[in-house]
Amino acid sequence: MIPAERQQFILSCLAERDIVSIADLVDRLGVSHMTVRRDIQALEETGRVTSVTGGVGLSRRLAQELPHLQKAAINTDRKRAVGQAAAALVQDGMVIYLDAGTTLLELARQIAGRRGLTVVTNDFVICAWLSTHSDCTLYHSGGLVERANQSCVGGPASEALARFNYDIAFISTSSWTVAGLSSPSEAKGPVKRIAVQQARRAVLVSDGTKYGAVAAMNILPLSVFDTVVTDAGIDADPVRALNDMGLQVILAPDIEGGQT
Repeated sequence: MIPAERQQFILSCLAERDIVSIADLVDRLGVSHMTVRRDIQALEETGRVTSVTGGVGLSRRLAQELPHLQKAAINTDRKRAVGQAAAALVQDGMVIYLDAGTTLLELARQIAGRRGLTVVTNDFVICAWLSTHSDCTLYHSGGLVERANQSCVGGPASEALARFNYDIAFISTSSWTVAGLSSPSEAKGPVKRIAVQQARRAVLVSDGTKYGAVAAMNILPLSVFDTVVTDAGIDADPVRALNDMGLQVILAPDIEGGQT
């Protein structure tokens, strides 16, 4: 079989069951482990499949994101660990962008004591927290209000963000694969794209449970990022793929206190 035929066979197997092992595919295709891994990587780059330990599964579909209050109650320890790991990248005097999201709220809580920071955000909750817990210079983007997510999106928000030059843009997402970030909301795209465009360093901050989910709208490829901050919820195979793409991967300490 040529690669396209093998890849279609893998998708056919996944249509019958959720996860297929690499060993099973090696036997059924009559090729090497390396060949199967290359085929899986090619499919991953399209966003259709996701590597799991010892195998491959179809990417999960994200139809819509949970409201802020519901997200805030999920995976709190994991988000705190990821936020702390991302906060270690912030130095006194930086200009940073904090994207909307509960994990980046955890990051904001960790950097409140930094000196001379300028923080720009589109998130109302982050802005409110920093306004009362820090002395940073603080800007909110304004723009179209997305009530459920407690943030601003769309063209006016992205135009406001374009006025700044960021040392680091911290970007959040509820769905990502090695193919990139996606979202059920098209309006989130311009905000994330302009923040990355205006930054010296772009950092994706997302706990590992969100890896492998795909939503309707493609937002950003992973190639625009320098660094990914995540945790042990992500499998080893995607981490290797991210490293192969030239991305620095920072794994937060696990929620039981050990290192991932």
